Amino acid sequence: MGALPYSEGVTFRVWAPHAQAVSVSGTFNDWAQEGISLARDPAGGGARAAKASWSGTWSADVPGVIIGAEYRYLLQTSAGVLSRIDPYARQVTSSIGNAVVYDPDAFDWGGDPFQMPSWNDIVIYEMHIGTFAARTGTPGNFDRAIRRMPYLRDLGIGAIQVMPPFEHAGSVSWGYNPAHIFAIESSYGGPDAFKRFVRAAHEHGIAVIVDVVYNHLGPSDLDLWRFDGWAEGEWGGIYFYNDERAVTPWGNTRPDFGRGEVRAFLRDSALTWLEEFRADGLRFDSTLYIRTVDERPETKLSDGWSFMAWINDEIRARQPWKLTIAEDLGDPAPLTVPTADGGAGFGAQWDAPFLRVVREALTAGEDSQRDIAALADALLNGGDRPFSRVVYTESHDDVANGHTRLAEAVAPGDGGNWFARKRATLGSAITLTAPGIPMLFQGQELLEDRWFVDTEPIDWSKSDRFGGILQLHRDLIALRRDADGWSAGLKGPNTAVIRADDETKVLAWHRWLDGGPGDDVVVVANFSIQPIVELPLGLPRPGRWRVRLNSDSTVYDAQFGASIADDLDADGGPLDDHPQSGLVSVAPYAVVILSQDP
Repeated sequence: MGALPYSEGVTFRVWAPHAQAVSVSGTFNDWAQEGISLARDPAGGGARAAKASWSGTWSADVPGVIIGAEYRYLLQTSAGVLSRIDPYARQVTSSIGNAVVYDPDAFDWGGDPFQMPSWNDIVIYEMHIGTFAARTGTPGNFDRAIRRMPYLRDLGIGAIQVMPPFEHAGSVSWGYNPAHIFAIESSYGGPDAFKRFVRAAHEHGIAVIVDVVYNHLGPSDLDLWRFDGWAEGEWGGIYFYNDERAVTPWGNTRPDFGRGEVRAFLRDSALTWLEEFRADGLRFDSTLYIRTVDERPETKLSDGWSFMAWINDEIRARQPWKLTIAEDLGDPAPLTVPTADGGAGFGAQWDAPFLRVVREALTAGEDSQRDIAALADALLNGGDRPFSRVVYTESHDDVANGHTRLAEAVAPGDGGNWFARKRATLGSAITLTAPGIPMLFQGQELLEDRWFVDTEPIDWSKSDRFGGILQLHRDLIALRRDADGWSAGLKGPNTAVIRADDETKVLAWHRWLDGGPGDDVVVVANFSIQPIVELPLGLPRPGRWRVRLNSDSTVYDAQFGASIADDLDADGGPLDDHPQSGLVSVAPYAVVILSQDP
């Protein structure tokens, strides 16, 4: 489908089963009103196929058309002539402009030897291009974002998750209103700019995950609406359900997941990002509205479930190392269970309960309100498949729409004060040491406050003001990814809670891969204003345990340093169901991370 260049010109093909005739017009024929006619494609092949039945598509080889030519389809219908942008257009001049002929094979990838890191070895950084790379008064684009790639590399980020970059209405948006799901937003630089961004990320050792929106389309600037003139009642025509199943909170534009051509359209979009644009994964927005009609379990949408399973099977068959992530805030569903076992086959799922429990603990007004048992349960929520969940305390949804950044939620109107700094960094430390795939939202490492707005750029001056907080995140990520060879356990699947003490507000846990020096990691978190001084704590092995990170260090903030966390010896008696113990000190609202020399 779409406009595919060949040696002498371009082949145009479009699905329009209810059109009476179809033509294409553009800069190559001075936008002639009659256009160049497309012929009906026989089922099972192109225009030269021998079968007689019609496929519902139209096509024509048009010599002389060059790359960069603009075009539109003209559809003869009972309602008159409809001018439409190509649904498969890789490039458009704007959401309501023209399609542009694009050569998908022309980009120079420069070899691109990048390989997706193991899923237990990535920290995700969720990014909104328009604000991450903005200049004063000018929304960001991919080329400006490339300039900050060294910053992300030095932070230790393993994967960038780009909020939907598809062509949308206007030039400013979160991206969750896609008008064209094969085209990169023109204000971000278009398709080649995105390819440059992916290439640059790979050159810096960073994967790219694309946030895709298939639960609804548009709803504005949407040429797909009644694309070929046909619809039932007041509904949207061939790309959408034509009954109440079309209804979503964002408009009556849920794709018809039960129609083969629509399923193929969405599948082709997903594979385009993974194969042609060389992205390393996809994050599926609100799968709850793919698998149900209106969130309720009794309104299950079997078409949507089979679509998700099918598309994940397609990806696994082609590129099994690539990561697909479901965002689903509904009742538990086997989204990450293999399709052979009845699941949807996603590699991971956003763990919203983790966010809710951790944020409640960190934003509670009194220490007595912090539920340590609930925190322990949230820590272990990944079960025996911890890397099938994404853990986080901030995301685009959770720092907007009436919600604020964590630091702001701790201290409204004063997100830079001591309490905000302490508890926000405690949240980051928990996220980056918990079993799962950790995720940060852009600017979280800079103690960004207030809330996310798609017109307000990141305040990069905070990299100086809160340079120590930034360094703390670098150090946490280095430990999470075992950069120095003494914290392999943070990449391991095994976690055990050592102590969950609701009286002292202490939560301690053990992470390990295979176990042993350089592998076993113990994390001790203090959720209280009271410092913990020489607390006897069970430890998994005897010998010397070194403090690899103390989040209360004055290295990170001049106002930190309420207590000193020292290396310790596990030479005490049995404790906490462990054969030995040692004395641990932890400052207020801080974590201490311990391991043994390899």
